[in-house]
Amino acid sequence: MSAKKKIGYSLAALAVLAGIGVFGRLWMVMDSSRSEVADNTVKLADFHSTDAAAIKRGEYAMRLGDCAACHEQIFAGGYKINTPFGELQTSNISPDRETGIGNMTERDFFNAVRLGRGDHGFLYPAMPYTAYAKMSDRDMHDLWAYMSTMKPVSNKVDENGGMNFPYNIRLAMAGWNLLFFDNNGFKPETLKTAKVADASALETINRGKYIVDGPAHCSVCHSARNALGGEISSQYLQGGNLGDWYAPDITPNPHAGIGSWSNDEIAQYLKTGSDGKSVAAGPMAEAVEHSMQYFTDSDLQAVAAYLKSLPASGTPAPKAFAMDESARNKGALTFEVNCSACHGEKGEGIAGMVPAFAGNGSMLNNPTNMITAMLNGARAPHTADRQTAAGMPSFDWKMDDQQIADILNYVRNSWGNQASEVTAKDVAVLRKQTGAREKLASPAH
Repeated sequence: MSAKKKIGYSLAALAVLAGIGVFGRLWMVMDSSRSEVADNTVKLADFHSTDAAAIKRGEYAMRLGDCAACHEQIFAGGYKINTPFGELQTSNISPDRETGIGNMTERDFFNAVRLGRGDHGFLYPAMPYTAYAKMSDRDMHDLWAYMSTMKPVSNKVDENGGMNFPYNIRLAMAGWNLLFFDNNGFKPETLKTAKVADASALETINRGKYIVDGPAHCSVCHSARNALGGEISSQYLQGGNLGDWYAPDITPNPHAGIGSWSNDEIAQYLKTGSDGKSVAAGPMAEAVEHSMQYFTDSDLQAVAAYLKSLPASGTPAPKAFAMDESARNKGALTFEVNCSACHGEKGEGIAGMVPAFAGNGSMLNNPTNMITAMLNGARAPHTADRQTAAGMPSFDWKMDDQQIADILNYVRNSWGNQASEVTAKDVAVLRKQTGAREKLASPAH
């Protein structure tokens, strides 16, 4: 046999093997056999559960999954999500036959929630089916029972109308799933992998892992993503960019993460939106308000236990920015005039309402959230335990990019803090990105 033929046969064999591998992977991704436990005859609009216990559990599953934050309180959808690929709008998931999911059977519902396949084709992973894939059959059955109690709302939503070409082609998500979707249920830790000594501790950690990786979909925000929007598994929960906001590292890293937080402080933050120093804002405030404040105390402790059991990220402590005396003095004066009434003259804040700067390591890493709050304002979550959801006004109209950078550098490098420099360019980028106003021009004299 000639050398050319040998090479040709070898390449053909490799192509066949590659094809088999791709087909096998596609088969795993598309496998919907787990959904066969669900009924495929009765449509949601025609189903009205009378199982009070299942409905109550389903409402709790809905809270764990934070459905209301994106689909709105009446599940009519229309909430806008800005992505690097264009603007998405959340779908109507009320039982309306024409514009909602009233024509879905329970099996259709299972396929949509856990596999990302909706009435109009493949869903985008902004709907976190990549995490919901871990949800148990029981939680799904109960969630279906709860959905049957919702009132149908007529609200037609063009979910991907604002997506840029070619990302507005839903079929392209089949390729994305092929690359990034893990179509497997929840896999609990063992005594060995969890590195705990007894079954009780293991049960707690596994409950926390189920919530974090499944319904609460924490990694969807708190993990970095690649250029195609797939989560980078090696950076699990080590922080992720949300565009206008930044979801911080929630591993036990002592500098960038929650290494210095106690389990009770983590639970308190999730329940109320504050650990006494930090106060949730932006998407995290929405998650606390619509979802986490409803978690049982045992589930909050389970989440804390699981997060503290993870390996810490390798992010080093930030290097302090040495401000020159003039910039420091300007920052100090601007802080006293504009910020000290709420945040305190020594950065002490107001416990549970206004973030402290002194001794608050949460503000010393990625400055995105601080810049966004300065430009556009922010609001703490309204919870049962903290009825006063303090708000912060916007300063885009009052300060230019350099003034905002100066004040942030001052608070991030005062009262024992040390953090990297925030530049006027950093502020300018977010001012443009968020549509914040320019500083008002001084009136002519």
